[in-house]
Amino acid sequence: MSRTTLSRYLIEQTRSHNTPADLRFLVEVVARACKAISHAVSKGALGGVLGSTDTENVQGEVQKKLDVMSNEILLEANEWGGTLAGMASEEMDKPYQIPGRYPKGAYLLLFDPLDGSSNIDVNVSVGTIFSVLRCPGDCFSQNDALGEEAFLQPGTKQVAAGYAVYGPQTMLILTLGDGVKGFTLDRELGSFVLTHENMNVPQSTAEFAINMSNQRHWEPPVQRYVSELLAGEEGPLGKNYNMRWIASMVADVHRILTRGGIFMYPRDAREPDKPGKLRLMYEANPMSFIIEQAGGMATNGQQRILDVQPKSLHERVAVFLGSKEEVERVTGYHQG
Repeated sequence: MSRTTLSRYLIEQTRSHNTPADLRFLVEVVARACKAISHAVSKGALGGVLGSTDTENVQGEVQKKLDVMSNEILLEANEWGGTLAGMASEEMDKPYQIPGRYPKGAYLLLFDPLDGSSNIDVNVSVGTIFSVLRCPGDCFSQNDALGEEAFLQPGTKQVAAGYAVYGPQTMLILTLGDGVKGFTLDRELGSFVLTHENMNVPQSTAEFAINMSNQRHWEPPVQRYVSELLAGEEGPLGKNYNMRWIASMVADVHRILTRGGIFMYPRDAREPDKPGKLRLMYEANPMSFIIEQAGGMATNGQQRILDVQPKSLHERVAVFLGSKEEVERVTGYHQG
């Protein structure tokens, strides 16, 4: 029995769902880059890639060696194919310009090259998150440098989003706006193979993911909600909940996509001028697109994340995503 590879799936999408050929090629190139990152991650200490560098990224965070390597892999894989007008990375201050010797295309690629990289040295799952937007107007045909404003589109404008999770198996999760598919890397075949036909987030759940060490800094609606979760059967929600926290957004969201749950990264009192911790363009938007396409829900506590109009390339946002019933509840507490 033949198996459906990512390439075959994308070809079928082009034939039956009018997925543009250049978008198909772009997703395939990103997938190949993720295979290369997976290989580097799996080598670990054997490849000399563990530990930190002497540099910081634009967020002021010390970069891991694999952060830098993963960023370079994605840039080099995607700069020459003629599908992109530009790229933006969580690890870079400004948009990446397609070198003049290469053709430009109609799309923009944004990515977090290695989410959860603080877990690398302890051998916990990490991943790559990516988002694809159309370049507005005729910006892909201009010879001038591509500005930040081209990327500042709400999440509803995404034409594709996905993530790779590098765990016991390497998986690529993808949405083209028509549901969510899961592909597992067959290392012998060298291809991503379709293993999860239609991924759906259960509407209700008994699991939640949040960093409880920050509880004292949360706003009252989050304090109320989590206290109700912890109250269990005797509390107002009438059931017992388990907490799971991996501290890698890719790994936590993958668990929720697979078996349900709610992931929360709220704003807190330590940095009251910041609306949250996670990056809207590189983390919250693509993950929200995936979760919504799987029947879940994603908000910042006040509104749908995909409706947020970004004001800067590295904007941060609070995140509540996962099973619809629970996201609606905690969002209601913020709005009430």
